Amino acid sequence: MAATITFPIDTPTGPQPVRVVYERRGTGRPLVLLHGIGHHWQAWEPVLDILAVEREVTAVDLPGFGESSALPDGVRHDLEGVAPVLAALFEALGLDRPDVAGNSLGGLLALELGRRKLVRSVTALAPPRFWSEAERRYAFAVLTAMRVGARTMPLPLIGRLARTAAGRAVLTGTIYARPGRRSAPAVVAEARAMREATGFEATLASGPDVVFTDDIPDVPVTIGWGTRDRVLLPRQGVRAKRTIPAARLVRLPGCGHVPMNDDPALVARVILDGSR
Repeated sequence: MAATITFPIDTPTGPQPVRVVYERRGTGRPLVLLHGIGHHWQAWEPVLDILAVEREVTAVDLPGFGESSALPDGVRHDLEGVAPVLAALFEALGLDRPDVAGNSLGGLLALELGRRKLVRSVTALAPPRFWSEAERRYAFAVLTAMRVGARTMPLPLIGRLARTAAGRAVLTGTIYARPGRRSAPAVVAEARAMREATGFEATLASGPDVVFTDDIPDVPVTIGWGTRDRVLLPRQGVRAKRTIPAARLVRLPGCGHVPMNDDPALVARVILDGSR
């Protein structure tokens, strides 16, 4: 059963509360999991119990996504706005420099937390901002189409499509290489998460002309990329490696943009190996 925590953050008008929903399992050294844009903590469900055998795992609904509240007025959904919120969340949860793994937007946030030395290690699965301008426009078009589809398609139709493997491919084939493996309830829940994400547009608008250019010394970094990623093309992983030369770059064979569902055992192993 997911839990909820409310804690104050600094805003231009003074301290304001933020409510974050999270799922915690297992015992051991803390590991925090951050999902991608329009998703929710359940994106990590396929790997949670594997990771929880060795670690205390906390999967978070990012502010403005899933069941977490939107950021207060005056706090932007960019790295400068969200990273301090996550730092405050770590403090509220009693997590002192946890390991962190993130997918897509969550991977970018994980890298930023590593750059700020707020975490012990970083595993970033298909993080954005290692793109060319053409690749960025393509990714934004794909994500926007997913958002529009989730908001305009009637929920009963989504439910009917989710009951068949072919329908799940239609709904989630953009982000999963093996969409038939995702359960019908999970697919419907993901459509709802995309549909109801209050932070989607603000997050997408925060970085149209921004690339990640900073090295991250003194923090172990692993970058994983699915060979069948249809949102952020795998060659962007090579650029990430050039930007962060000490990073370990790992190919995820047969995996899409959200690889946790496509090969849970491989993704869990990459995360655990990167956070020893």
